[in-house]
Amino acid sequence: MSQRPVWAWLAVLVLAVLVLSACAAPAAPQAETGGGAAPEEVAPAEAPGPEEAQAEPIRIGGIHPLTGGLAADGIQMDNAIRMAIQELNEAGGVLGGRTFEYLSADSTGSAEVGQTEAERLVNQGAVALICCFQSSVTSNVAAIAERSSVPLVIDVAVADAILQQGYRYVFRLQPNATAMGVYGAQYLRELADALGATVQTAAYMYDGTTGYGDSVRAAFARKAPEVGIELVAEVGYDPFGVADLTTELTRIDQLAPDVLLVTGYYNDGLLIARNAEDVDLDVKLVYGVAQGTYDQPQFVEDAGDLAECFLDSNYHWDASNPKALAVREKFQQQYGEPMRTSAVLAYQAMYIIADAIQRAGSAEPTAIRDALATTDYADHILPYPGPIQFDEAGENINARPVVMQVQDGRVVQVWPPAVAEAEPRMCVSWKQ
Repeated sequence: MSQRPVWAWLAVLVLAVLVLSACAAPAAPQAETGGGAAPEEVAPAEAPGPEEAQAEPIRIGGIHPLTGGLAADGIQMDNAIRMAIQELNEAGGVLGGRTFEYLSADSTGSAEVGQTEAERLVNQGAVALICCFQSSVTSNVAAIAERSSVPLVIDVAVADAILQQGYRYVFRLQPNATAMGVYGAQYLRELADALGATVQTAAYMYDGTTGYGDSVRAAFARKAPEVGIELVAEVGYDPFGVADLTTELTRIDQLAPDVLLVTGYYNDGLLIARNAEDVDLDVKLVYGVAQGTYDQPQFVEDAGDLAECFLDSNYHWDASNPKALAVREKFQQQYGEPMRTSAVLAYQAMYIIADAIQRAGSAEPTAIRDALATTDYADHILPYPGPIQFDEAGENINARPVVMQVQDGRVVQVWPPAVAEAEPRMCVSWKQ
């Protein structure tokens, strides 16, 4: 038998490779002609189809101070959002079964860090944000939300200026600084009249380093003359740097005001209470105005008998609402501590966003924003005389503070009468 030339063997091999390749390759899709059906096209892996996209979780971002001096509130607010998301997901989610995913961020109490974290969360796909507890941080985050066209629901941040920028994507649940100051002055007059007490003068100590303290003080000061109250002293201080205020309180005592007013955060509020006792401050009432101390169960624990009788006009949860009581009981069981009002507002903010997404029929940020603007949410757990509704600026038109007082070791609502759990008392703890 004669040998085949090399080129012949090579030709056989090439032919075999071509045959095998033709068998392995899928048939090319053909154009639809006549009555024949075109083969179904397969979507590329990097571009999921509608059903797969529908199953993706809806990402919600939260920014709060999880470390630093305000971490006690920040961690609770973060946990409250997680609890709300867990409840929503267990109930079937929204839009026919889509669940939520939480993206958490630590502002560290810094406006710059909060801004950077807001940008990160938006880049990670957050379709809405909840934040921030501090007005300075919230101001920066609000600017990012507006620029990115991603809605922001403010759970806690009081400064009026945040929503005076013409923003369309920013909404606030709590009463703003004007409402805090105006209602704080009005409620003080009503309380004094109800108690038959002469209240004509007041000294005001406040956080003088952020927009929070100064804006609440300014609103109170504008309203005070209308309700017959003269401010005889206005003393600003650094709530995060102050270690002693006895000198300031001694000067105030020499002015003999009827009431001491305080606006600040927790540690400085506790310091003022202790220093007021140290100098035996001679006043009829100590009255917080959006004060982050005197309505906290922790204040009762830390100050003991000294806490008795302290008043605070502030945002709060609705103590007369069984649903609110159930939410707080669940939080305490799950996280081992009483749920602060700041956490209640964060929890409520998540439900407001979920409601907007459901009504919008979409998880697109612009659709969520449009639905938030038409919110009419009556099933809330806040002590407001009507549903949660936002005006054109994004303010909650029915947001109101309430007055709380420490009585017999408990923080109870005492004013206005419609939400009161107990009658107010005229007393100063260290003079009892």
